[in-house]
Amino acid sequence: MDVLDEITLTGVRAFGHHGVFAQERRDGQEFVVDATLYLSTAPAAASDDVADTVHYGEVAERIVELVGGEPLNLIEGVAARVADALLTFDLVQMVAVTIHKPHAPITVPFSDVSVTIRRARGTDEQAGAS
Repeated sequence: MDVLDEITLTGVRAFGHHGVFAQERRDGQEFVVDATLYLSTAPAAASDDVADTVHYGEVAERIVELVGGEPLNLIEGVAARVADALLTFDLVQMVAVTIHKPHAPITVPFSDVSVTIRRARGTDEQAGAS
């Protein structure tokens, strides 16, 4: 297997209505997404042409669209939705997606709660959560 390079988007902010509680679905909240795309960037490095890589602006727009889409109960499902969509970009072989829910309805002080999933082209394996 060839070594894969990484393109990472960190802190993509999107408003969504995900959660198990009625007020989360009604009022919505901000979610923050980190996504790493694994692919070969060698063709783009050689050509210096955006057509030979993944356009990260389009990736960010797609993430915002998906997080803002149909509500789900769990951020695990949101992460899977985003990961599956990012794998449809032609050059992407694998992704790691973290969904942060910094305003989760938790009754004790906390900084963040997040779920990270990893997906590879041609597999449904979940490789990790945080």
